[in-house]
Amino acid sequence: MAVAAAWLRRGAWGPARRCGLAAARSYSGGGSYPGVPLTCPLPGVPKAVFAAAEGRERFETRVTVLENGLRVASQNKFGQFCTVGLLVSSGSRHEAKYPSGIAHFLEKLAFSSTAQFSSKDEILLTLEKHGGICDCQASRDTIMYAVSADAKGLDTVVNLLADVTLRPRLSDEEIEMTRMAIRFELEDLDMRPDPEPLLTEMIHAAAYRENTVGLKRFCPVENTDKIDREVLHSYLRNYYTPDRMVLAGVGIEHEQLVACARSYLLGAEPVWGSARSRDVDRSVAQYTGGIVKVEKDMSDVSPGPTPIPELTHIMIGLESCSFLEEDFIPFAVLNMMMGGGGSFSAGGPGKGMFTRLYLNVLNRHHWMYNATSYHHSYEDTGLLCIHASADPKQVREMVEIITREFILMAGAIGEVELERAKTQLKSMLMMNLESRPVIFEDVGRQVLATNTRKLPHELCALISKVKSTDIKRVVTKMLHKKPAVAALGDLTDLPTYEHIQEALCSKDGRLPRLYRLFR
Repeated sequence: MAVAAAWLRRGAWGPARRCGLAAARSYSGGGSYPGVPLTCPLPGVPKAVFAAAEGRERFETRVTVLENGLRVASQNKFGQFCTVGLLVSSGSRHEAKYPSGIAHFLEKLAFSSTAQFSSKDEILLTLEKHGGICDCQASRDTIMYAVSADAKGLDTVVNLLADVTLRPRLSDEEIEMTRMAIRFELEDLDMRPDPEPLLTEMIHAAAYRENTVGLKRFCPVENTDKIDREVLHSYLRNYYTPDRMVLAGVGIEHEQLVACARSYLLGAEPVWGSARSRDVDRSVAQYTGGIVKVEKDMSDVSPGPTPIPELTHIMIGLESCSFLEEDFIPFAVLNMMMGGGGSFSAGGPGKGMFTRLYLNVLNRHHWMYNATSYHHSYEDTGLLCIHASADPKQVREMVEIITREFILMAGAIGEVELERAKTQLKSMLMMNLESRPVIFEDVGRQVLATNTRKLPHELCALISKVKSTDIKRVVTKMLHKKPAVAALGDLTDLPTYEHIQEALCSKDGRLPRLYRLFR
């Protein structure tokens, strides 16, 4: 401001005259620059950068495949910060020939010391210079290393990601610390009042017994001592190869990201050597159906002045489809139509108060604490399931209510109900894709699976085309499969697996009647 004031005092009015002296004289408002039109740039003030409405091609995901097979994908997004990361087609589903839990170990070991960085602290300090944060997430089929930082630090970020992914030290001390962290996490999972992560593990184990996505995502306690540097290197040699990786970025120029990928990831020598992978598991998921039961005392899960009552948790699932199939969109609409949640959920229609599991289950049966629909989808299979919680004495009735809802899925679907579900799904999709890290994950996962990306408006168009006949078709196909059942808690009154299967094959979803001589 001082520079601008001095400029005005010296009478340097040349630029003002060029911008229009008449406009300057007509200005009668107050302020620091009387007589200067708004069309003139102010002296000493940096030039403003504005977001412009550019062509649609600027917002399409661009993909480049490098000579070593690595895919580089970027999505332009206005802003100072970017999110960049490496996604690897690797996860617990690929551990058939290894001790289960390797992906869990790699998730915990991420962003530890590398060939270039002596410790995790040094990595964090390097990122701090660019206002950056880092994270690693492992799922059943993907491991994702991600960094959000100032776009000016892209070179440093890609260098760091390459080092973290291809040249981790995996020191004895770090591996021992990871063992301790995993043991603590497993204890915490067992004590947590919300059993959803455990039930998700159990339903996958029941649906895909001993294969691919049915393998354990969390490292079993007995395997923590079996996994060492040699085992990790053996796994990394097979699965951390360029053709199984995608470098994705949101908020940066594509050419700049490709240049950084060529500098740090093209021809990079990993710490485990460049021997060709031999034992890559390319198994396709085999849906088996079945039941996994865990008898557990849930009475003391939540101690305190207002403890959660003792509950039994049931999850029933049926095979749906992979996210590569056309039926994936109808299944997504169906999942949104079922909705549900906890009996104490707050909110209006946006929270799903008009979904079937709210209207038909939670509103009518006050003793049910939870009824929620989930849809897990992978490259070669999918699983639609309903999780329900109630008092152990009412388990049988709860199971019958859930099986009835599965049968009703194939019944009449109101036009208003269907349109509401489609609108909610589109709304949720667009709202989530306002977040840069979510766009990054969407870009990375889609390119990893299909080498391309469907844009939000394309997905919305597909959602709009879904009809009630599509929902009935996919449900009828789904109901012909064997169910997968996971049960946790006091299971004294749990119906047999055969009875649950019989209910899902019936017209009304009712369990076979039990006749007891003594009650």
